[in-house]
Amino acid sequence: MGGMGRFLIVFGLLLVAVGLVFELGGRWFPIGRLPGDIVVERPHFRFYFPLATSLLVSLLLTGLFWLLAALRR
Repeated sequence: MGGMGRFLIVFGLLLVAVGLVFELGGRWFPIGRLPGDIVVERPHFRFYFPLATSLLVSLLLTGLFWLLAALRR
């Protein structure tokens, strides 16, 4: 199997894993409802900015990519 085929399989499995985390993890982990997320509610208006969730996802992805880069060496 070529490099592109392997990449697509791994990427697909990663998408399935992320989907499961969002689907099942929302029950146990407050993904999208962390204390640092900004929510402004007014009549007929709602503004939501997931600041803390974005930072958490960024840290997790940075650690994952760092780990994958270290394993490739």
